[in-house]
Amino acid sequence: MGGDYLGVDLNSPRQFLKKYGIPGKLIVVEGIDGSGKSTQLRLLEKWLRYNNLEVFRTEWNSSDLVKSITSKGKKKANLTPTTFSLLHATDFADRFERNILPLLRAGYFVLADRYIYTAYARDVTRGCNPSWVRKVYDFALKPDLAFYFRVPIDISMDRILSGRPKLKYYEAGLDLNLSKDVYESYRIFQSRIIEQYESMSKRENFTVIDATLGIKEQQRIMRDKVKALLPPKMTGSVLEAP
Repeated sequence: MGGDYLGVDLNSPRQFLKKYGIPGKLIVVEGIDGSGKSTQLRLLEKWLRYNNLEVFRTEWNSSDLVKSITSKGKKKANLTPTTFSLLHATDFADRFERNILPLLRAGYFVLADRYIYTAYARDVTRGCNPSWVRKVYDFALKPDLAFYFRVPIDISMDRILSGRPKLKYYEAGLDLNLSKDVYESYRIFQSRIIEQYESMSKRENFTVIDATLGIKEQQRIMRDKVKALLPPKMTGSVLEAP
């Protein structure tokens, strides 16, 4: 992105949106690991595609430009909270510029498995200044819908450990010296992240979903909310994916 058009700075997504509007829709899911948000987003993607809509799904920490660097830092376990935060911010900025914003301009439904709120929750929990973190992501657009999957920490842990009993170093918050026991460290770290999500829930206008409900019930709630974003011509003709 670069330059300007009729006095509008094209490097400023917020200014571009204010001047011209963006036809696409941005839907994000948030929640701690084991909340089931990724499963629900994939089901939503399938439903939107079934209704012949253009869809693009993006995941946190998935930029090819940054992923390898982040992976090396994690393996060596030598990332400071600030370095960790900046790497993820760089990853997000690359995906935002290359994928998210262009596809929103093209009219796509962009589905984000984690968005800037993940940084707000994790980085602040790791000790980064909240105002600084928000400033780093100030270029990002506010989503049309932000779902927060609320789940008790015990249920989250059961889901995570049933799939892979070994927890990762940073996932468990071991870099914060919360506990020498990896599982207790995970519990403390993820519980603090939950507190951050809860504190920003109303301020960021999250649609809160009880992640202990059945998969079909959660998906029904999501679809009911998303239907309000569908093109007017689709009113009354929405198909339900099998």
